[in-house]
Amino acid sequence: MSAIDLAIIAGRILVIFGAATLTIAYLTWLERKVLGHMQHRCGPLHVGWHGLLQPIADGIKLFFKEDIAVTEASRAVYYLAPFIVTVSAFASFAVIPVGDVINLAGRRVPLSIADVNVGLLYVLGLSSLAVYGIVLAGWSSNNKYALLGGLRSAAQMISYEIPVALALMGPVLMAGSLNLREIVEAQSKVWFVVPQLIAFAVYLVGGVAECNRTPFDLPEAESELVAGYHVEYSSMKFALFFLAEYMHMIVMGALATTLFLGGWKGPWLPPTVWFALKTLLFLFLFIWLRATYPRLRFDQLMRFCWKYLLPLALLNVVGTSFVMALR
Repeated sequence: MSAIDLAIIAGRILVIFGAATLTIAYLTWLERKVLGHMQHRCGPLHVGWHGLLQPIADGIKLFFKEDIAVTEASRAVYYLAPFIVTVSAFASFAVIPVGDVINLAGRRVPLSIADVNVGLLYVLGLSSLAVYGIVLAGWSSNNKYALLGGLRSAAQMISYEIPVALALMGPVLMAGSLNLREIVEAQSKVWFVVPQLIAFAVYLVGGVAECNRTPFDLPEAESELVAGYHVEYSSMKFALFFLAEYMHMIVMGALATTLFLGGWKGPWLPPTVWFALKTLLFLFLFIWLRATYPRLRFDQLMRFCWKYLLPLALLNVVGTSFVMALR
């Protein structure tokens, strides 16, 4: 591999992960502003123009905040858990194509860090690793509230992973590939959200639960678990959990864009802009749900998964397989 190829790979990593990190920072600002306006408040206002410097101020505050470590915690696991959650969330984005192939220095460069034949399996596998980090964070803190939050998270995320994975099988069957770029190319004539509307609905609901967002934010549940699995974390260790949650939202939105909304495809605007706008639509939906719905009870959450989402996802897989076999 030549020096130019290495430089292109390094540049793709820096640009894509840098853009993702900047998006996370200003997604926190966007969420607070949107929630504020929906609830007739102003949101961040005083740090920079319309509060645009608030994410930077929050980052500085978290960096210099006192780093408290629990004396009775299992130290190695306690420090490792936030890194497991963060690395799995960021690494999941490596195979998602954010645009079409471009020509750079006489080379065809895909706008993703890696173009993997089984890219979808890679994303699902890495996102599953986040469960381990959350459970280990709750267990290692030696705090009953953190442990309950970790156990809730394990039950919730493992349960909702099943209908989410089954919902994604619909686009895979129609495209005949697990490669995310090939799935986007298969939507040249019609986006998969049209024939796979049931799978799209199941994925949306399951994705909200996978990200621990309202109305499925039971692992944190401040009212009864005082933040749940990360209650004993502070400073940058807490910030890593914070980053991972928002990165997981971006991955869920980007995956929905890739599999159901034609990825980067669209008229007039550049492909990367189309991808960003479609992903931003899903992020806005996450925020809108938080402003609208109250938190479910845990028994309601689990019943909804196993009695409704899972059978619906299975029915969609069987129906799609039957139609594809007939074709």
